[in-house]
Amino acid sequence: MFEKRDLVKLAKREMPFGKYKGRRLIDLPEPYLVWFSRQGFPEGELGELLALALEIKINGLEHLIQPLKRIPTLH
Repeated sequence: MFEKRDLVKLAKREMPFGKYKGRRLIDLPEPYLVWFSRQGFPEGELGELLALALEIKINGLEHLIQPLKRIPTLH
């Protein structure tokens, strides 16, 4: 299960490695996320967020995340 703050993380956090390093998690291509699901998502929070991104994309809900990209990041 995810929390509301996970949606903001999904909109703000960048992929830390690989072909799409630096791209926001919600902006990763669906085929890349599907590949991860087959190979196994990384351990921890990153893997959970990638799995959530895939579910959002599969269900066509990306439009719900787009406004969250504009929320200022709190440090």
